Amino acid sequence: MWAAGACCSRQPGEGGAAATRAPNKTFQAYLPPAHRTYSCIHCRAHLASHDELISKSFQGSQGRAYLFNSVVNVGCGPAEERVLLTGLHAVADIYCECCKTMLGWKYEHAFESSQKYKEGKFIIELAHMVKENGWD
Repeated sequence: MWAAGACCSRQPGEGGAAATRAPNKTFQAYLPPAHRTYSCIHCRAHLASHDELISKSFQGSQGRAYLFNSVVNVGCGPAEERVLLTGLHAVADIYCECCKTMLGWKYEHAFESSQKYKEGKFIIELAHMVKENGWD
């Protein structure tokens, strides 16, 4: 059985604000206002920058989903092995740190070599996010 380490939000490579955690209180990370962002549809917490989007061609449990390189304001549950459309993976459910809504999952480990590019990446279902800032 495969075991995962701790899971946490990763900041975008450029310009991302660091999330700070104190006991019993979570401080929200904000992405730069000039960037197109994806936010939680329920509480509007920033989740990812459009610059971190890898693919729009994924399927979640509730419909279409996007694959991101990094996210903010996201927490992870424990990793578990699941058989997905593309084979066996170790994944951890991810949720919004602000409102605790389940958003998708993080790929912790891919067992097939063709799927290794997903390791450490995040799936967020479209049903749980909204586009904000400069999508004209």
